[in-house]
Amino acid sequence: MKTQDTFKFAETHEWASIEDDGLVWVGISNHAQEALGDVMFFQAPKIGQQVKQGEAIAAIESVKAASDIHAPISGEIIALNEEMDANPEVVNTQPYTVWLFKIKPTSPEMLSTNLNDLMSLTQYESSAGA
Repeated sequence: MKTQDTFKFAETHEWASIEDDGLVWVGISNHAQEALGDVMFFQAPKIGQQVKQGEAIAAIESVKAASDIHAPISGEIIALNEEMDANPEVVNTQPYTVWLFKIKPTSPEMLSTNLNDLMSLTQYESSAGA
């Protein structure tokens, strides 16, 4: 996995890491986990589910709040991080190394278009007030 300096961020606080194999790993930002507090539960999307950029596809709950997780890109859910079932709180200590799910982009062209709608780390931190 790459570092958060290479991630792309959605306004809804998800990060996307475009890996060398073309898959996109998705997690939540440090800002998001701090706002949530102690994460207690993660409701994952379904493997094989087709998702569209910006669509609410999962949920994460803490002692303070519940929040939707949105797809940062369009594509198909192809993997889930099973660690999130047993230890969802790990996202609080490692938000940029703990991925939630992986998306196979609809197409290279769609991925390129979707990435243009996302922000760099610097842009995200400015907009999130982080």
